[in-house]
Amino acid sequence: MPLSNNVIACVSFVALLLSIPIIGAGIWLSTEQASSCVSFFQWPVIILGVLILVAALAGLIGGLCRLTWLLMVYLVAMLILIILLVCLVVFIYMVTLRGSGHPEPSRVYLEYRLDDFSGFLRRRVGGFKWDRIKGCLSSTSVCTDLNHTYLMAQDFFNAHLTPLQSGCCKPPTLCGYTFVNPTNWISPISIAEEQDCVLWNNDPTQLCYSCSSCKAGLLETLRKEWRRANVVLIITLVALICVYLLGWLAFRNAKTEDLFRRYKQGYT
Repeated sequence: MPLSNNVIACVSFVALLLSIPIIGAGIWLSTEQASSCVSFFQWPVIILGVLILVAALAGLIGGLCRLTWLLMVYLVAMLILIILLVCLVVFIYMVTLRGSGHPEPSRVYLEYRLDDFSGFLRRRVGGFKWDRIKGCLSSTSVCTDLNHTYLMAQDFFNAHLTPLQSGCCKPPTLCGYTFVNPTNWISPISIAEEQDCVLWNNDPTQLCYSCSSCKAGLLETLRKEWRRANVVLIITLVALICVYLLGWLAFRNAKTEDLFRRYKQGYT
């Protein structure tokens, strides 16, 4: 029994360490430019990581102090948390499966369309929610930095812009605007019927922040960030499952040894 308890304590300590990448992934998402404007996945990730840390700490204490009831609480709680983590990983994968950029003639950067993304992501930037997100994006330097980097039109057209810069900082290519600088464009005589072409404004606080292309650029940025974080979650999840199975086997062996010892004492 003491040996099994020590094994469970070691396994719980490893599980405690594995909670750190989960919490770190959530914190990393909250510091990224796009995710900081759309607070959704980072808090579930952080909360789940903290709960795993607490459960692992309970298992560690239970193993060191030989508290059977606390070990049972640890095993049940960790099982529930692993199931929740599986659900979260699968959900993130499914909602970020769709989405990509589209090439434009004589342009190196890609442009993005809102319809390419999942309905769940589109709802994150719909209606009144976009007003707050738009204010958050316009307060950043994501667009103003372009004016210091690209002075010539051809340099700008050959630039590898981020999805946010491509969608929010310039009018869509199909609108036919003439380049002055990255955030200042001359309107064509006849503006295309595309809604984003009408919404473009040279005012640095407006630009294309109200455009569908800006929403699409934000979603593409979120999609990439969440998929990177999901890789960390998947690796951690696999390690947690292995650690949990080791802990469960050690606990089962401990109970079997204890039962056999009691039976042997009763027989003698």
